[in-house]
Amino acid sequence: QVQLVESGGGLVQAGGSLRLSCAASGSDYSINVMGWYRQAPGKQRELVAVIISGGSTNYADSVKGRFTISRDNAKTVYLQMNNLKPEDTAVYYCYAFIRSYSYWGQGTQVTVSS
Repeated sequence: QVQLVESGGGLVQAGGSLRLSCAASGSDYSINVMGWYRQAPGKQRELVAVIISGGSTNYADSVKGRFTISRDNAKTVYLQMNNLKPEDTAVYYCYAFIRSYSYWGQGTQVTVSS
């Protein structure tokens, strides 16, 4: 059973930084895609950033230049978030795509105060 465990959320003032981490376990297969989505109250879940096994990345326009996604091994992904804005407030979910299946973490709250 694949598990994704997130950490690093919290409360920060506007302009501050946070770093999210996500560690995957329970799979012997390589992870094709890892990434982060977020969901704010009353809104749909949206893509924040993804990184493919070859190293290619994709970001939502709203976070380009402020957020950076990275992987330091095959099963851990990070999201460095700088210059945070109140509109970044949401629950952030780790995502992994493994052999045609999608997996999600339990979510970590990020709150940015103005």
